[in-house]
Amino acid sequence: MTHVAMKRKITQHLIDWKNRPNHKPLILQGARQVGKTYILEEFGREHYKNYIKVSLDLVPDVRNFLKDNINPLEIIAYLETLYNERIIPHETLVILDEIQDCKRALLALKYFQEDYPQYDIVAAGSLLGVAVNQGNKPDEEDTNQQEEEEFSYPVGKVDELRLYPMDFEEFLWATNNDILAQDIRTHFNSNEAMPTSVHQMALDLYQRYLIVGGMPESVGKYAQTHSFLECRAVQQSILVGYNADMAKYAKPATTVKIRACFNSIPAQLAKENRKFQYKLAQKGGTAKIFGEAIEWLILAGIVHKCKLISHGFIPISAQEDDSDFKIYMSDIGLLNTKAQMPAQMLLGSIETENTFLGSLAENYVGQALAANGITLRYWKNDNTQEVEYILQDGMSVIPVEVKKGKKVDAISMNNFKKTYKCPFAYRISGKNFGFANEIKSVPLYAVFCIEAQE
Repeated sequence: MTHVAMKRKITQHLIDWKNRPNHKPLILQGARQVGKTYILEEFGREHYKNYIKVSLDLVPDVRNFLKDNINPLEIIAYLETLYNERIIPHETLVILDEIQDCKRALLALKYFQEDYPQYDIVAAGSLLGVAVNQGNKPDEEDTNQQEEEEFSYPVGKVDELRLYPMDFEEFLWATNNDILAQDIRTHFNSNEAMPTSVHQMALDLYQRYLIVGGMPESVGKYAQTHSFLECRAVQQSILVGYNADMAKYAKPATTVKIRACFNSIPAQLAKENRKFQYKLAQKGGTAKIFGEAIEWLILAGIVHKCKLISHGFIPISAQEDDSDFKIYMSDIGLLNTKAQMPAQMLLGSIETENTFLGSLAENYVGQALAANGITLRYWKNDNTQEVEYILQDGMSVIPVEVKKGKKVDAISMNNFKKTYKCPFAYRISGKNFGFANEIKSVPLYAVFCIEAQE
């Protein structure tokens, strides 16, 4: 079976990091299976003379060495001997994979930055946020007092990037639709409608993306086989892996709560009112019981939290209500597999009357906005009117209305726009590009074009 090249936007950020004088060691975070290791190896292969990948979860020799020694020069000498490769400043990339499994490696990054910044070190961590936040690490070999210390994150000593699942534009690249991706950007900028046949083709691909999602292995399977069954098998395996991580990286009592929250997500999104309700995770559930579990899912990169704002004043971060929020999955394909959503329903008419289809459109948009670095927030007015997302772009506040099909109703959005004097609004739907009445019409397949400077 042929190998599918995965072009990712983050590659340019990695190149920028490499070219920046006096850069610090880099930590690349992201959920399991979003392609961190793959992209770092590709980066090492393409932009360095050689690279060394150290899988800290699989190589106990390195972990044992680091227990007694985190002197950068001795680490370099040890890795050269272990991998029989020269590590040359600025020419060799050292990849420390699954760094959350070795807190001493995390500590070593600080000393590389302080004393030997000429070495190019990148670290990848799937559950680093979880490990740092909870101060625990699942390394069974660590039993002495020194290793019981909490994780010490090298604040200010590292550069950081986050990798998300592939967005729809990256999906288009992987499926040989590069020209369509370019056309979408052109029409987004000009507000001119796409030719009807091209618009319909892009909508069809969007519906396929809802099934395939953005996990690279699933996208690769689809690009090779066009089999949704193969994609679902990959997604099921990733979900099993997430469950295993919940047991490995959390205390047993917390694991039960994390799974209860995670398993309730399809039911949360199936409601007309998508506000997260603890009682759907467990009868009698409260924020006190489930707060830590939700935080774990966010830190693991498995879900996104979308907070309520009650007013549209700048800065909108000051208007957040921490007690009212929605939870979306970080990958739309995983959500559909978890919810056991039939693929044929996702490929049917986007006008099909089904509340969950509206939730999927919302989740998809949230995933795309988050991948562009936008904090997710929504607005509600006395429980009668609601706008799915609110963006702050510099000095402007911009409402974003999301509709699953071509039926649009802008009452809530227009009310918000008028109240807070917004320059314009985004309406995301099955309709073509356009701009009228201070509403920028953005087709569902073009959400990746929306950016904001918060």
